[in-house]
Amino acid sequence: MADVKAQLQTALKDAMKSKDNQRRDVIRLVQSAIKQQEIDSGETLSDEQTMDILQKEAKKRRESITDYEKAGRDNLADAERQELVIIETFLPRQLSKAEIEQIVEEVIAETGAASPQAMGKVMGPVMARVQGQADGKLVNQVVREKLNS
Repeated sequence: MADVKAQLQTALKDAMKSKDNQRRDVIRLVQSAIKQQEIDSGETLSDEQTMDILQKEAKKRRESITDYEKAGRDNLADAERQELVIIETFLPRQLSKAEIEQIVEEVIAETGAASPQAMGKVMGPVMARVQGQADGKLVNQVVREKLNS
């Protein structure tokens, strides 16, 4: 895994040079969240921990988009979408629903889960395999669908 903080710093410099203010501001927000976590924990974060923060920031944007759309605030939802696109450039490629379904089917076969009551038995191993590459809500939805069918 490449040095995420260095990638962010390089991207910030590039955004400043090209006068891309939105990209610059989003990167600064992410760097601020990383720095705050380092201050709170009293240690320098690993790349994995930095990726976790990026995931959390992306999740915040997804949730905000949903909330704004429900409230009919499309202008704010669009702004959040633009921020999400910028944050996602630093995240690993996200798995498609078909790829997630395949992983879920493999885990169900391995664990022998057959009913919705075995959801916890399936979710743990699936989330370990897709770590950082899939949204937990989507994984939960796919597991639920597979166990109910």
